[in-house]
Amino acid sequence: MQSLSKRAQQMGLPMTIEMAKKARELSATGKNVISLSLGEPDFDTPDFIKESASQAMVENFTHYMPVPGFTDVRESIAAKFKRDNGIEYTADQIVISTGAKQSLLNIFLALVNPGDEVIIPAPYWVSYMDQADYCGADVKVLPTTMESGFKITAAQLESAITPKSKVLIFSSPNNPCGAVYSKEDLAAIAAVVAKHPNLYIISDEIYELLNYGEVSHVSIASFPEVYHQTITVNGLSKGFAMTGWRIGYIGAPEWIAKACTKFQSNFTSGANSIAQRACKAAVESDPSKVNYMVEKFAYRREKMVTWMKEIPGFELETPPGAFYVFPRITALLGKKFNGQVLETALDVSMYLLEEGLVSTVPGDAFGLPGYIRFSYAAAEAELEEAVKRVKVAVANLED
Repeated sequence: MQSLSKRAQQMGLPMTIEMAKKARELSATGKNVISLSLGEPDFDTPDFIKESASQAMVENFTHYMPVPGFTDVRESIAAKFKRDNGIEYTADQIVISTGAKQSLLNIFLALVNPGDEVIIPAPYWVSYMDQADYCGADVKVLPTTMESGFKITAAQLESAITPKSKVLIFSSPNNPCGAVYSKEDLAAIAAVVAKHPNLYIISDEIYELLNYGEVSHVSIASFPEVYHQTITVNGLSKGFAMTGWRIGYIGAPEWIAKACTKFQSNFTSGANSIAQRACKAAVESDPSKVNYMVEKFAYRREKMVTWMKEIPGFELETPPGAFYVFPRITALLGKKFNGQVLETALDVSMYLLEEGLVSTVPGDAFGLPGYIRFSYAAAEAELEEAVKRVKVAVANLED
């Protein structure tokens, strides 16, 4: 008799993974599906990073390593935080994990008790909700809109905080919409959080390097009033095209870093030794070494925004970061195809997959119905063809 735990029964696959899976299944039938559903750079890892990994193998970095990571790698990450973000951390405040996703789960497990409130602005990355639920948190979602720049205000946050509030988690640049919180935005949020010493900020900055200059990247931990209440999460997957290397890291108050290390010691131990040596090369490098990727993404962003604004029923602004566009598609809701009514963004996303052969992710997955996420981490020719297919599919809808 099969008898899964309640945890296993309650936890589903993230919708980003589900949509990518559906696209692969459709492709397996011989259909030419263009997948714009996953957030993975279409570039290869830079050669200088791969060379550092090869050298690490030659030097036999192939044994167990300290659970929070090699000391010299953590020192390099601390130096990166000081150089790029204006945050002072010691190596003892750094924990390297098997991807930023594990970093986030470590933090949730370290901080959140059942019944604690976790405040999540929407749209949010899909795993925030599942990880908070896994820890038994009461999740409080703060919705935003395109008109607000997909950002919460200090007043909105203040009104949401209660004595049970334990964590505020957000990403900047944001996945799925590319929003970037300005220095002024963050200063206002920091002023609110500083008044609540039992509230902690998880600042997800995995898209830090994918910023196109309209709004400078600022880390909220650089504000002294919330330094001791903030955990900064980053990694190598997006900015250095290292999704398969699985390296994430945090900078945190030392007591939180120690708690994360305890959990990690029982789950995975230290992150891959060779990948850690590659991490050292990446974080010690001049960020300009990956400018060619940023420039290419910026070019694609302009193309995607221009093309999508021509699609009837699509509303969008130019996102200042990440590699997604997140159009509002509420004007399409209620339209029909072959008698079937498209009632939700999920319906529209499935329609675009089945009829347009373009894989996307509905905003429902990110806590904001009425929008759809398109990744532009793909070749220009693929993006152009995908938009053409979407245009045709939308034109075929009936009132």
